[in-house]
Amino acid sequence: MLKAYKYRLYPTEEQKILLAKTFGCCRYIYNWGLAFKTGLYKAKKKGISVFDLMKEMKKLKEYEETKWLKEVNSQALQESLCNLDNAFTRFFRYKKGFPRFKSKSNKQSFTNTQNTKVLGDKLYIPKFKKGIDIVLHRKLEGKIKSSTVTKTPTNKYFVSILTEDNKETPKTKQLKENRTLGIDLGLTNYLTDSNSKIVENPRHLKKKLHALKRAQKSLSRKQKNSHNQEKQKLRVARLYEKVTNSRKDFLHKLTRKLVENQNYDSIAMENLDVVGLLQKGKKNKLSRHISDASWGQFRNLLEYKCRWYGKNLLFIGRFEPSSKLCTCGNLANLTLKDREWTCSKCGETHNRDKLAAQNIKHFAFCKQNTKNIGQELSKFKLVENGVSCSLKQETATL
Repeated sequence: MLKAYKYRLYPTEEQKILLAKTFGCCRYIYNWGLAFKTGLYKAKKKGISVFDLMKEMKKLKEYEETKWLKEVNSQALQESLCNLDNAFTRFFRYKKGFPRFKSKSNKQSFTNTQNTKVLGDKLYIPKFKKGIDIVLHRKLEGKIKSSTVTKTPTNKYFVSILTEDNKETPKTKQLKENRTLGIDLGLTNYLTDSNSKIVENPRHLKKKLHALKRAQKSLSRKQKNSHNQEKQKLRVARLYEKVTNSRKDFLHKLTRKLVENQNYDSIAMENLDVVGLLQKGKKNKLSRHISDASWGQFRNLLEYKCRWYGKNLLFIGRFEPSSKLCTCGNLANLTLKDREWTCSKCGETHNRDKLAAQNIKHFAFCKQNTKNIGQELSKFKLVENGVSCSLKQETATL
């Protein structure tokens, strides 16, 4: 299996200068490659491969104005062009947005695909013969494949080391409904499972929002390009970093707790359209809360940890009426404010989140055994003010 380890670096002042040169050169090559590709397409209506672009980069190093590109590791420059090529691939294949020019004010990074070694408490990469001080807070296992050095907006240095440990991915166990855990993500409570257990939403951004407003207000009053403005930018970046680190810590602990639960072999959840929810959230002022919840990151962490632990991760459609379908088959019409509701058919009272988690578990298990879950739900009817309408009409309004 491939695994990545992230460690803190403490470079010397001399090494910081070389790192800054490497970050700058990689950023320059990325922007140069983007301008070259777009300019060539506008002029001749044709593209250029990443290998031909690397040949053009070799010529660029021979020019007097850009000879300084030779001062840094050539692998890092080549990887910058590979990253640019991947960005264009994502744009044409997944429509993820056209590649944009990089700025030095954002997070800086470069990647080495060869000659990365960790000996003692030193990290050795090309051009750094004396090694950079590294804090190995956990054991590094496996053969090193590549390393990525990053600098955060708060002037901290980290390295992510990708390794291959030659271990096979655990085989997933057979699907059983009584060994499946359904989870429903929300904003009031971050997570509710099919056993009615609730995980409260920590709201990391909300806790720091007042301090952020004060810091950003102070930043807006600083003189442009002044020393005080740079210091205030660092204070704002540190506040955002605290929010990010707190959120990551919470999500890592939560996902690890879910996959290490020996009572379940499968986890079921909704396939949420987070981007679409953010767009809709602008109308009802929920975008900031949805971003703070970071459901997309939760899913990414859960996916790879399920692979590591041999767990099944099941998804149901984003339009399935998980929180509106009573156990008797009655489908109610609810708004976001309706957190508890009483079925007009059987009279049973439901907590919306707990019911959703139970239905997600049931829908996900049925989806593995039937070709179309809609066949099972087609017999249910939506009851809205005593008028019956189809399930298709109800899902269209979500």
